[in-house]
Amino acid sequence: MSELLRLDNPIRAYDWGSRTVLAELLGRPASGGPQAELWVGAHPTAPSRLPDGSSLLDRITSAPESTLGPGEDRLPFLLKVLAVEHPLSLQVHPDADQARDGHAGGRGYQDAWPKPELVYALTRFEALCGFADPERAAALLTSVRGERLGRVADVLTAGGPRAAVTALTTWPEHDRRALVAEVGRSTVPGLARPRRLAERHPADPGVVIAVLMNHVTLDPGQALFARPRTLHAYLCGTGVEIMANSDNVVRGGLTTKHVDVAELRAITDFSPSPPELVAPVPLPNGETSFPTPTPYFRLTRLQLSGTSVEIPAPGPSALLCLDGDLTVTRGTAAERLRRGGSVFLPAAGGPATVTGHGLAFRASLPR
Repeated sequence: MSELLRLDNPIRAYDWGSRTVLAELLGRPASGGPQAELWVGAHPTAPSRLPDGSSLLDRITSAPESTLGPGEDRLPFLLKVLAVEHPLSLQVHPDADQARDGHAGGRGYQDAWPKPELVYALTRFEALCGFADPERAAALLTSVRGERLGRVADVLTAGGPRAAVTALTTWPEHDRRALVAEVGRSTVPGLARPRRLAERHPADPGVVIAVLMNHVTLDPGQALFARPRTLHAYLCGTGVEIMANSDNVVRGGLTTKHVDVAELRAITDFSPSPPELVAPVPLPNGETSFPTPTPYFRLTRLQLSGTSVEIPAPGPSALLCLDGDLTVTRGTAAERLRRGGSVFLPAAGGPATVTGHGLAFRASLPR
């Protein structure tokens, strides 16, 4: 088995994606439609391809120990580039116990894995993540002076985010457009983003749920961690995302896809808390880590300017170049990576060295 596996990565054409960002990254002509996510990994839905025409998933299946290490048969992480032109759905992912029980109990979960995720901003990146202080959110709702939003504020003050989300997700169908219209015609500065959501979703109570949440703006280089059970939505921008390799998504609004508000209310953590910004940590070898408490992944950044970075125990990991001209060497194998190029480093094999000028990100395990 080669010590370096060059990857050809699939693009997911979801309707919220940019029409230009990923094409420019890969140096390809634009497809004419939205391109939302570049996937680097072995997810069964869209695994990365290898030069011989097989997939990374095929390689793991045929040689799990040399690819992933002893006792492993599943790549725990999935690396992505997100190109968010329009807001994603309000969504939440289960924790380990919820995923296991939900998958076994036939509650619509695709697998038995939790789905924590980290997003690193390549451009200015906006998101909703977790619930804001209820008093502040109630004051914002009250400032609109709308009869319906005033009722939501009263519920929020009396019962907290869980009670308010329950009221909103069970709001009478015939009155939802009028509810959202109170947000849409507001001139309160703090509701600028929900007003834009109201334009796209004029009868969706999720617009009002957004008012209850933390609105996060990441500058390039900042990173945000979303734990399982945390309600969130990405709104705009380009970023690198790493997540546990799971399909478990429960949607609650701001989408044309299936929503399951009962399951969302059952698994969401409604405790108000500030968003978890992840501070970069320089590593001795020259990489910069963005550490999280999850055992499923670690994201590191490599910024090289004619220098080299040695990775003592690199596998299993995936390395994605986003700018410049880099060379990855491992034993007698070498791969040159330019913008959009990537390689997988199996568990079998010795140290790897990255040289050149450019920017890359590495997905690995926190060992």
